[in-house]
Amino acid sequence: MSTVANSTNIFWHECPVGKLDRQKLINQRGCVVWITGLSGSGKSTLACSLGRELHSRGNLSYILDGDNLRHGLNMDLGFKAEDRTENIRRVGEVSKLFADAGVICIASLISPYRKDRDACRAMLPDGSFIEVFMNMPLEVCEERDSKGLYKLARAGKIKGFTGIDDPYEPPLNCEIELQLDNGICPTPLAMAGQVASYLEDKGFLHYP
Repeated sequence: MSTVANSTNIFWHECPVGKLDRQKLINQRGCVVWITGLSGSGKSTLACSLGRELHSRGNLSYILDGDNLRHGLNMDLGFKAEDRTENIRRVGEVSKLFADAGVICIASLISPYRKDRDACRAMLPDGSFIEVFMNMPLEVCEERDSKGLYKLARAGKIKGFTGIDDPYEPPLNCEIELQLDNGICPTPLAMAGQVASYLEDKGFLHYP
């Protein structure tokens, strides 16, 4: 029986209102801000702070949070390598749609494997994929452990936990890297401001 993946009788349908029309309407350029890093590195906190900062500037954004998506879109996926890959692929495709709609999509996921993140980047070859690396040391993330996951992983109650018994592959050429400053983590507001300034400088916060 035929499936969507291998069907040959499907066709792309173009509509008269395109990406440029949508961007002009809301006076901004759509893009994907992909926040990656270890659990506890501050991805979700940055995503929310950035969303608030963009809103205050009059820009429309939407957050795709990794944990939230596993309550719906990706609720059928586990944490094996192949499931993680499918998880990221789906979020990449949804992010691409948001960007096409002219929205600044903020995707916040551990996304531990470089090839999966690079595959999402390849979906947006026009330079509208901005990778933000939360480069926080494991000991800092583990000390925070707001969800208690590191404690469970150390006790062997969670298998395949990123940073403990599953690898995290840091970006090689990310657009923005956020890290400790003299051993101190910048405030969420400061980090959000840095990302927003990058988006402003690259022309995403206005059209054209």
